[in-house]
Amino acid sequence: MTDLSLFELRPPPLQFGGAASTSDPKSGLDSAGPFDLRFGSARKDSIYVGAIGPANIVDGAHKWLTRCSTGIPSFGPPTSLRRPFPGFSEVFRKKLVFSDHLTVALDNAVADPIANALAGTDAFQRFQTIVDLYDAALRRLAGRDVNRPDVVLVCLPQNVLDKCKTVERQNTAAERERAKAIRKARASRQTDFFDLLDEVEESEDDFLKRDLRHALKAKALAARLPIQIVTPRLLEDGPKTEDPATRAWNFSVGLYYKAGGVPWRLNPPGPEACFVGISFHHHRTKQRHVVQSSLAQAFSSEGEGFAIRGTGVPAEADQRLNVHLSEDQAFDLGERIIAEYASRTGRSPLRLVIHKTSQFDAAEIRGFRAALGDIPILSLVTMVPSAFRLVRFGMYPPKVGTICTVNGTRTFLYTSGYISEIETYPGPHIPQPFEVRAIGPEDSLAAATDIFNLTRMNWNTADIRGKWPVTLSFARRVGGILNEYGEQDPEETSFRYFV
Repeated sequence: MTDLSLFELRPPPLQFGGAASTSDPKSGLDSAGPFDLRFGSARKDSIYVGAIGPANIVDGAHKWLTRCSTGIPSFGPPTSLRRPFPGFSEVFRKKLVFSDHLTVALDNAVADPIANALAGTDAFQRFQTIVDLYDAALRRLAGRDVNRPDVVLVCLPQNVLDKCKTVERQNTAAERERAKAIRKARASRQTDFFDLLDEVEESEDDFLKRDLRHALKAKALAARLPIQIVTPRLLEDGPKTEDPATRAWNFSVGLYYKAGGVPWRLNPPGPEACFVGISFHHHRTKQRHVVQSSLAQAFSSEGEGFAIRGTGVPAEADQRLNVHLSEDQAFDLGERIIAEYASRTGRSPLRLVIHKTSQFDAAEIRGFRAALGDIPILSLVTMVPSAFRLVRFGMYPPKVGTICTVNGTRTFLYTSGYISEIETYPGPHIPQPFEVRAIGPEDSLAAATDIFNLTRMNWNTADIRGKWPVTLSFARRVGGILNEYGEQDPEETSFRYFV
């Protein structure tokens, strides 16, 4: 006989600048302001916003900033899902400062380098030329002693998106043969697989696929100047875009965080904790295919976020999704997590939780336990999308935060479903739960509670409809940015550069 146990987690209470505590970011920001109001005199009263791009779209971005500054009503009667945007200063208690002095225009009456770049016939060359144009402008702003912006709007016109959003090609037969020969040569000298990461006989090792957003974010990471991508979809009203108030909410929260702000924070339920997501991404070039352990995406219970790149894992033909770190790699990554956390907070956490979407094997468990043996509470948590489904009486699916345990041994968590704060289920399909498994002193219920709470910690949007915890929600994006950055570890690891 199957024994089912059901209960619902309460939406996580978020902390804001005032005494109000609510699970809805928009409501909390509107009534109590951002969390960093508690920092008092250490908090600046203005955000300086730079802009890069063609003059016409930069002008559109400035008009959008003016619109966000003054407030935007909702279309039709206000609802829990569509709330009017009161204005940036009203919500965040900071003024947006933007002007021509903080702007680099990429065209003028005499020259249009973007048009010239897009006229080229080689897709990869077009892509690189566009990246170089924006990178040079970004470095100009980042190198200033005065009038240096806190965050930069990188304005991309539609023609750039149409021709350069992504570029991709396959290896030629000659390149495949060369890569095969390189692998054989390395093996015959009994060198490590990761020696393939070095340049080989001065030959090119170009990417086979590139993403414009990732490339620009990598340049911002190198310049240590956060950016916000701006496209016509953000600036223009129309049937294919969200309503202006919703766009203003999401844009403003992301801008505020990237400029150094703390919009809200979880109410820490227990000892000081560090939550870590470990994910893998593919790194393909002409000569190599490595599955890179892209991160620890780590977040303290105080909201501090950072990213650390791990070492590479060879790509095997039959590997599929079954990717694991070696014991040494897990040990090294664990030590680096603690070192980075301590450098940011001045101490080690009392509790550390690691999230992964594949099972921890014996080598990974040994490595993490050896590196993190001084942490009082260490939990290794796997969350896997499941075919398990619940059908709820009525017209809506189960609420977010619903937990079902089967025979006391298997735990399923819904992070998508009916959301009480907006009084509806906003998804098009039957929601899919995660199966949650935990290794360590804490049970799967505690692990599921952490996961649910961390779905509300995406500071790149005011939307509460996040399915993944913030430890894993940006895994693919962060991996792509680090690929573009290069093989050296970046000096800056703050998560505000990756979202």
